[in-house]
Amino acid sequence: MKRTVIISLFAILFVGFLINWIYSYQKGLEEAYIPISEEKEVPIIPSEKAVFERSEFALDYLRMPVNENHQRTLATYYQNRAYSGAPPSIPHAVSDKRTMGGKVCLQCHENGGFVDKFNAYAPVTPHPQMVNCKQCHVEQQTQNTFKPSNFYKKPAPAVGVNNALPGSPPAIPHQLQMRENCLSCHAGPAAVKEIRVNHPDRINCRQCHVPIKRSYENASLFVRANANTASK
Repeated sequence: MKRTVIISLFAILFVGFLINWIYSYQKGLEEAYIPISEEKEVPIIPSEKAVFERSEFALDYLRMPVNENHQRTLATYYQNRAYSGAPPSIPHAVSDKRTMGGKVCLQCHENGGFVDKFNAYAPVTPHPQMVNCKQCHVEQQTQNTFKPSNFYKKPAPAVGVNNALPGSPPAIPHQLQMRENCLSCHAGPAAVKEIRVNHPDRINCRQCHVPIKRSYENASLFVRANANTASK
């Protein structure tokens, strides 16, 4: 009888110890985990977010063969623009004159592809969410409407000479507004051959390529003063 009481007492003490240990352990976990209840949502930089909008096509672009007979060049690229950086004009007739662009233009220019009618690849727009296409893009009317003038056409940025160091990734020579989606212009068979990238699967373009900041200040040669010079 005495032995049973002692065993029962030890059992109760052990159960109490176990409950207390489990409670202390769980309490410690709660104290170790501090929830960030007041965390504010980090604002999304549009120029960073849009880089990934066509990421689902990255591997497809990598596997697409290059058709040597249907390549766009920088000459034809700038031929459709009044000046470097201007919206490209429409080099073909528009089937529906009344449309604002969303239901007609995006059929070919949202994801590209070869168009038999024009025997060419349709360029992919970097901003398909802006469906009022004809607000900026107009049909070419340069045959009889306009006359020659002395309008200065700003030269286009050179290709392959804006690297900080030889072999380093080239900088972005244009503004990012309306052009945030890099793969639209730099990947796929519709891309201009001079600026088509060979690594479209590396979709985080801004990790290596940064916009050019052309702000310079005059600076003289820096000479560090030694201890003897500083003490005089």
